[in-house]
Amino acid sequence: MVRGRRRRRLSGAIGLGVAGAHEHCGIGEVVDRLRPDFPGLTISKIRFLEAEGLVAPRRAPSGYRRFTPADIERLRFVLTAQRDHYLPLRVIRRRLAEREPVPAPPPPAEAAPEPAPAPERAPAPVGEEPGCAGREELIERTGVEPERLAELEEYGLVGPCGGPYAADEVAVVRLAGALGRYGLRARHLRAAVAAADREVALIRQVVAPMAHRRGPEAHERARELAGEIAGLSTELHAALVRARLPRTLD
Repeated sequence: MVRGRRRRRLSGAIGLGVAGAHEHCGIGEVVDRLRPDFPGLTISKIRFLEAEGLVAPRRAPSGYRRFTPADIERLRFVLTAQRDHYLPLRVIRRRLAEREPVPAPPPPAEAAPEPAPAPERAPAPVGEEPGCAGREELIERTGVEPERLAELEEYGLVGPCGGPYAADEVAVVRLAGALGRYGLRARHLRAAVAAADREVALIRQVVAPMAHRRGPEAHERARELAGEIAGLSTELHAALVRARLPRTLD
């Protein structure tokens, strides 16, 4: 009986047919709207849920995410299911699909005739590079020289020579190549490797109790938590660098 009441309460947390669906807002505004009910919510968390297929905001021609009220209610449902019912994303995804599948984002607005050349695209964030790559494909996609790649492998920034290289390693090579244009070589990035290893060890320590529980749902939830903590850790690192940078310029 209690389980039935919980399910009805969870079902009531989502309203896919929300009035005012023509309104759209950015990801920062979504966080502001939901944070009173979910104080720990961050932009990284929403991006993570999007990557897991729980919400599919449309993209403006500029590339920014635009969330409808229905998108926000989907997020509220997912966050409530995680917080109050400890459901893994696989179960939440199935319950959402039983009500209404996540709509595919519509194509961007048609470009005007003879548009101005787009600015050079910035390197993609770690974890957002498409697919894995072999050695030759990695060199082609990132533009790094073979000697530079061998140096990155030697200092542990990417895996052993020969690949295949995971999607995140493709991003590491691309970012390391960009830093190389400022004179930073692989040996200068050893501190970043050491910091990443320490963060991974810390994340393992946090999620270990859940990972050691029995059942596939516990292991899946442990992986989800690890991804969420990694996103927060990345944001914290970037914020700390930005906060300290002005002091070095005084």
